[in-house]
Amino acid sequence: MKLLFFTFVLLCFLQQAQGQVSGKVATPDQQPLPFVNVLLMNAGDSSLVKGAVATETGEYKIDGMAAGDYFLRFSLVGYKTFNTPVFRIDANAPRDFGVQVLEEDSQQLDEIVVQADRPLYQQEVDRTVVNVENSVMTKGSSALQVLERSPGVFVDMRNNSIALNGKSSVMLMINGKLIRLPMAQVVAMLNGMSANDIEKIELITSPPARYDAEGTAGMINIVIKKHEEIGTTGSFSATGGYGWGEKANGSVSVSHNTGRANFYGSYSFMHNRARDGWVAQSTQNMPTFGGELSVDVGSTTKSITNNHNATLGFDINARKATFGGSATYNTSRGPRHTYNSGNYTIIASDSLLVMHAAIDGKSNWGNLVTNLYLDKPLREGEKLNIDLDYLRYSNENPTEINIAFLDREGREAQPGGNIFSTRQRGVARSPIQVGVFKTDYARQWKTIKFEAGLKGTLTASTSLSRIETYTDGAWSGSGRYTNDTDMREVIAAAYSSMEAQVTPAVRLVAGLRYEYSHTHANADKQENNIDRKLGKLFPSLFLTRRLNDHAELQLSYTKRITRPSYNDLTSYLFYNDPMSVATGNPSLRPTISNNLKIGYTYNGYSFSLQAGRDDHPIVLYQQKESPARDLMYLQPQNMAYQNNLTFQASLPFTVNNWWSMSYSVVGGLRQFKLDHTPEKLRKTYFAYTLNGSETFTLPANFSLEVSGWYNSSQYEGSKKIRGFGMLNAGVKKDLNHNWGSLQLTVTDLLKSMRVNGFFGALTEEAFSLKAEYTYKAESASYRIVKITYTKTFGNTKMKSRDSRGAVSTDERERIRKN
Repeated sequence: MKLLFFTFVLLCFLQQAQGQVSGKVATPDQQPLPFVNVLLMNAGDSSLVKGAVATETGEYKIDGMAAGDYFLRFSLVGYKTFNTPVFRIDANAPRDFGVQVLEEDSQQLDEIVVQADRPLYQQEVDRTVVNVENSVMTKGSSALQVLERSPGVFVDMRNNSIALNGKSSVMLMINGKLIRLPMAQVVAMLNGMSANDIEKIELITSPPARYDAEGTAGMINIVIKKHEEIGTTGSFSATGGYGWGEKANGSVSVSHNTGRANFYGSYSFMHNRARDGWVAQSTQNMPTFGGELSVDVGSTTKSITNNHNATLGFDINARKATFGGSATYNTSRGPRHTYNSGNYTIIASDSLLVMHAAIDGKSNWGNLVTNLYLDKPLREGEKLNIDLDYLRYSNENPTEINIAFLDREGREAQPGGNIFSTRQRGVARSPIQVGVFKTDYARQWKTIKFEAGLKGTLTASTSLSRIETYTDGAWSGSGRYTNDTDMREVIAAAYSSMEAQVTPAVRLVAGLRYEYSHTHANADKQENNIDRKLGKLFPSLFLTRRLNDHAELQLSYTKRITRPSYNDLTSYLFYNDPMSVATGNPSLRPTISNNLKIGYTYNGYSFSLQAGRDDHPIVLYQQKESPARDLMYLQPQNMAYQNNLTFQASLPFTVNNWWSMSYSVVGGLRQFKLDHTPEKLRKTYFAYTLNGSETFTLPANFSLEVSGWYNSSQYEGSKKIRGFGMLNAGVKKDLNHNWGSLQLTVTDLLKSMRVNGFFGALTEEAFSLKAEYTYKAESASYRIVKITYTKTFGNTKMKSRDSRGAVSTDERERIRKN
């Protein structure tokens, strides 16, 4: 019935209308001017709608745009940029602009300066766009810090997770490619990636059919700037700073573009010496520890991380096709020292056991992503795209644990049993290999646009994870602390979508995607073996209606899925204390989500309301008893369901020509049901996030920005988290004579980055646990101050030949992250 419904809807709207503009560009002496950059700009906010590059004979054509008010912008280095007067595109009315003459610009620039006039937040039918490129706070930050300041995004450094609008099942992309890594490594990678070259962040809450159906919370796409000017252009930056320890990063990017070929590369390095920690007080009933316990524990982690990120790529614009490739390598190396201390009071005997544990480890991981693509026009309005991706990820995280047990008088008092051994070590290796083939076909008629595609993904992962004990002069392991898995997964997908301009004011996009997956895992424990097959249809529908030149209504429906990650299923063990380990859960079920959204935009202001239901949503780090009741597992679990009613508003304000502000609020009602706790529970509550930014343009080329965010109280499964937030500030100085800029930023002005959480406050937990903890980030003790110098450069001796429009990052499929 769903397929018939979508077919009927598409046939009803075949009578679409889309406009077209064309013309020719010439020099003052009427010679054809090739490779001119021709941009179609929205008259309302000067945002880019579509672009084209003039041919060798100076001709250009742009089609497929909706009816509306626009202007054209012609640009070429060595010539003066020209904007046409505003004009209107009507249904089925092609417009020929004839010959446009560009005047030569005798002034030679020392560098190419790119300025963006877009507001900080932009609402589209399927996503919220955060234009962070010109934000003072972006310079010197990591990609993770920039993401943390985006509306509706919650970065939890306590357990290395990212949530969007209250859902943790979010997919992360960089330049349209999914990062298919364990979430802890995704967080580590973003924390070590410089944000200096980030152009924007797209929060895609309602992805269309051409995207993977993975991710019930939606997708976050981090778009990196790419130099495409003719000649040799690029930028470099250097940052130094201090918090608890020193911070430093540097980056350089270079591009050489001949018009026919573009070769580019970039490298960044980030060094960070940091400290964070937590304290907790709890009561629990642990039979292997003597029954009822009162526990006071604390943990402090000191780490040094050195991250390297490098990219090389090329694009060749041949006469009949465009092809290219890229390779990106990310790696992180550094020691990590954690000190845990705990006082365990056995209530029945009033005896005290004091634990001091030193955990020394190294974080060593590397991630290589390679891509080859072919973009082939077949005939007028018809295009074929082929992508091949390969990802290889390796991770080694060895740890050694030395523990001392003392009694109330401070004398050595080691309890019996291997779980209380004074010396243990952790072994963890998780290599992952992923191959992806994807092909897309697009056909544009006068009245309709059709897209279809096929995709296949093959993933292989062999993980080894165990905690070993040193006894009688040798290391030995046990099934209690062992988790080895060999996993294979195949995902095959096919999609099709059609876009129709029903009337000059109404646009419809309808799509259908089918995905089939087969996951097979052989584990050291029989109960951890996996053999799962799943095939489902995922429809999507988007409808927009332009009310006038300033306002638009938007309506969308999507269905999505979140499959459990390899980490979440079986692949790791992490030592917490003798009574608990973090581990996976082989019984996890995939999450299915249905979302209906309506939105309204007016002169840059946007409002939306979304209703959604998630069946079996996955929540991380829940408490569970081992079958023998001798160990507490911290592992992911499925909730029965979660219902969401979410309101979002983006509000840009311009007070005057030197003061502007942008605010965003995301909030609403959430209801969930727990099945994995000893007592089943249904909970309804209200939660919200606030983001705000104030920007001031000051004399002498100075600018000031103050920004902040706040997350209200919320729940992660049975765990309650109090509200918390952060206030940041930055000042920027643009140097004279195009010598670049200096930025000074201060993170966490109020030292407020403390997170308080509770177990057992909502319902009964495993082993009757009742606990309160406080996580304290580095900035809560030491404000992090950084200064950054940035400089762009460019070769303007030769006149520009703007390169082809890059292959759409929306179309180039990616690799699903865990």
